Amino acid sequence: MKRSVLLLMLLVLTRSVAADEATPKGPVAQAAATLRLTLPTSIPAIVGLECNVYFDNVCLVVNPANYLFDSVCSKGRQQVERWTWTPTEADVGEHPFQLDVRDAENSLIASAKTVVKVVAANRNERQALSVLCIGDSLTHASAYTQRLLDLSGKPGERKLALVGSHWLGEQPLANRHEGYGGWTAKRFATHFAEIARTGDYAKRGSPFLYRGDDGQPKLDFVRYCRDVNEGRFPDVATIFLGPNDIFSYNDETIEAGIDDMLKHMDFLVQMLRQQSPSTKVAIMLPVPPAATQDAFGSNYGSGQTRWQYKRNQHRLVEQMLEKYASREAEKVYTIPTYVGLDCLHNYPTESVLANSTSDVKIVRLNNGVHPAASGYAQIGDMLFAWLKGQ
Repeated sequence: MKRSVLLLMLLVLTRSVAADEATPKGPVAQAAATLRLTLPTSIPAIVGLECNVYFDNVCLVVNPANYLFDSVCSKGRQQVERWTWTPTEADVGEHPFQLDVRDAENSLIASAKTVVKVVAANRNERQALSVLCIGDSLTHASAYTQRLLDLSGKPGERKLALVGSHWLGEQPLANRHEGYGGWTAKRFATHFAEIARTGDYAKRGSPFLYRGDDGQPKLDFVRYCRDVNEGRFPDVATIFLGPNDIFSYNDETIEAGIDDMLKHMDFLVQMLRQQSPSTKVAIMLPVPPAATQDAFGSNYGSGQTRWQYKRNQHRLVEQMLEKYASREAEKVYTIPTYVGLDCLHNYPTESVLANSTSDVKIVRLNNGVHPAASGYAQIGDMLFAWLKGQ
């Protein structure tokens, strides 16, 4: 064997041994491998509005109670399940935030950093903002969009005008959007029907697809704005999708499923950026499910587990951050909706008997992916804080 080949083999062996010696071993290594901590690049906040980081939302782990969370920040307070803070005018600016995760032996197994960006309550109050919200049933519910209107309607707040062809009820409302229950990124990007924006939303085509001169459907945001908003482009377009796109996948199929979803998300992002260069595109990161399996049992019987859905949702957040974060120069942004939702107290519940032979009633969560009004309000608060900073 030649000398050069022997030297190469020795070098590879040496590096392999060194790497093995540097790799954590034992319980710490196992915990670090199974707990995935995912913080966004920044967290928007606004004076007078509560800002939260719920620990279970930002890490992938079966039981967060088995770990110790340490919020390193000069502001706010750490509670059992969250870090929480309501900024004052004196807090306007950027504040570093670090979250450390330790095991029962106090060994550090994960750590991540971000920054909380606080804007003044009266920032841009004289400048109205038009917003198009694109999404699935979480947008169709018209709850977080109503929260935006309620917050912007207060004296001294920035006025918002919502754009869209869809609203609840028969008469046109200020609370309008393009949110449809059960829809996916693929449906918005590819599902064409001769009738769009009218009739049963489950049967209609994408509001952005039109038949072109060649007879083939194409995404045409210019025509959409002409039909829906008197030809004016919105200042901001948000995209809040994910639950229907990744619901049925498992660990073996989730990567391919996310790839397909993001391919179609890109069609929407490209449509907005190429046809309306002035519009800022904000990806609202999908929120975690309700905190217990009870909610999934109530909705889906034995058809899906809360843990599998959370694994899918968390992986989608990771991929979205990798793909869309730090693209502000292209007017593409991410909104960390997932960090600030209370998945235990702000999802719907029901009071039921503990079992058929018991007279004791207990409270169980009964909706897996749709928050209660209080949860939608938290989503709206996060979005409003981000909008105030634009």
